[in-house]
Amino acid sequence: MTDRGEVSVVRWPGPTPSADDGPAALLAAYHLRTEAEKGAAVADVDALPERYRREIADPRTVFAADVVLVAVIGDAAVGCLVVTAPVDGGSEIKRLWTDPAVRGRGVASGLLRAALAHAAENGVRVLRLSVWAWRTGAVALYERFGFAVTESWDERDRLVCMERAV
Repeated sequence: MTDRGEVSVVRWPGPTPSADDGPAALLAAYHLRTEAEKGAAVADVDALPERYRREIADPRTVFAADVVLVAVIGDAAVGCLVVTAPVDGGSEIKRLWTDPAVRGRGVASGLLRAALAHAAENGVRVLRLSVWAWRTGAVALYERFGFAVTESWDERDRLVCMERAV
């Protein structure tokens, strides 16, 4: 990517046509990379578990109750994040992903700031997330944003659960 433009974060779907196709491609990259990191690399999206294929094929339906944020540089969608609909005052951050070509340019930080602002505006009291332990850069980023490791709500090995007050 050669465009060094400013990162903007938009709610998807929204008024920015350049981000229309962004979530599907970003979700595909996220899931393919995650499966490879877990030691279960697959050749393409068709070999992913069904629940992940549904997210990629139709994010508008899968995340209809949630908020999908897309980071855009110029005319390219370069990052995404999902904030789940609030339940009992809490929401979860899921699917934070940035295109590896733009890492280090504030994309993930911009998405997290937008997620925190959205949560605050919508009465969310606690945001939680889970991240694979080997994603040490992501864990450090979440800690910089005030997330702390908490008791796990997920049985998967090497999954770190974190939360913070909004």
